[in-house]
Amino acid sequence: MKILLDIKDEKSEFILELLRNFSFVKTEPLSVYKENVIKGIKKGVMEVNLINEGKLKGIPARDLLNEL
Repeated sequence: MKILLDIKDEKSEFILELLRNFSFVKTEPLSVYKENVIKGIKKGVMEVNLINEGKLKGIPARDLLNEL
């Protein structure tokens, strides 16, 4: 199982040290690129949810393609 944790910078070293002490846990920090990709995906999912709830107006795919 993989779990993504969002930890405040000032607490990250403590949490990483704690996790490294468990033989069954493998830690691997995310690169800046991967972190940005995950943030972008999360933002996109939140926007889709808002559109589905009617709280945000979406753009039809045809209009988006016509702009290209």
